[in-house]
Amino acid sequence: MQERERSSSEGFFWPSIWAIGLHVLLFGMLFVSFAFTPELPPAKPIVQATLYELKSKSPATVQTNQKIAGEAKQTKAKQYEVEQLEAKRVEQEKQAVKAAEQKKADEAQKAEAAEQAEAEAAKAAEAKKAEEAKKVEEKKLADIAKKKTEEEKKKAEEEAKKKADAEAAKKAAEDAKKKAADAAKKATEKKLADAAAAKKKAAEAARKAAEDKKAQALAELLSDTTERQATTADEVGDTVSGNFDDLIRMRASEVWSRPPGARNGMAVVLQITMLPDGTITSATIAKSSGSAPFDNSAVAAVKNIGRLVEMQGLSPSDFNPYRSFKMTFKPEDLDL
Repeated sequence: MQERERSSSEGFFWPSIWAIGLHVLLFGMLFVSFAFTPELPPAKPIVQATLYELKSKSPATVQTNQKIAGEAKQTKAKQYEVEQLEAKRVEQEKQAVKAAEQKKADEAQKAEAAEQAEAEAAKAAEAKKAEEAKKVEEKKLADIAKKKTEEEKKKAEEEAKKKADAEAAKKAAEDAKKKAADAAKKATEKKLADAAAAKKKAAEAARKAAEDKKAQALAELLSDTTERQATTADEVGDTVSGNFDDLIRMRASEVWSRPPGARNGMAVVLQITMLPDGTITSATIAKSSGSAPFDNSAVAAVKNIGRLVEMQGLSPSDFNPYRSFKMTFKPEDLDL
């Protein structure tokens, strides 16, 4: 702005110098013209002198004087015309200088207005640029936030899907495990039921065989001679003893519940007491297997037999061994 003002001042300097110089020149010329202009007598005296002289002078003199007066008048008119022209020219120059100054001022004002408009335009452009940059930054931040939201949503959906898949897999595994357990339980129950049925059938067959053998032995004992009867009685006693041991083991196997940890090779020796009618009054552990659950399960199984009706009808000598006897209880003996 200072440079522009300096340029404007420099622009006004030389025209001002020229105008001043021109005015000085004009005033100088006017001064010179006034200095060299001949002095003329006043108008009245000249006219009176002329009229007076016309009476006394000759016509030639009169004409000369008239010519001189006319020339003086013409010179004065020309001088007045020159002065008027010079004044007009000076006024025109003043008007021209004033117009030039006004034009220059207008141009300077226009330039300043243009510069101001340019500055405002630049300022508006900067503001617009800043606004656009702000919008771009806001859009960028919005895009980042949107992308982040979408990623979080996608991640949440993936986690939810993974969780649902894991829960579904867990449920499927639990269902499969439950089905397998149910199937195993059913198979075990069926196996146990089949085993119990087979044991019961085998025990019934053994009982019937024992009864048949007993009846046959008694019949042979009654039909033979006394000596034969004694021999046969001893043989029958031994056979009956063996058969009743097997019968007790079979009956115990029917009501025995195998405890956890029981395995083949385990054995417990039980002390059993019985009444003549076949009622078992007690069962205790004579020699442990080393597993309390197994020993207790064997004692409970023997006690649960309750009464052996097959013992009825035995002679006192045949029953005496069963009043109090020992029996070995082993899983192998129970077909486990």
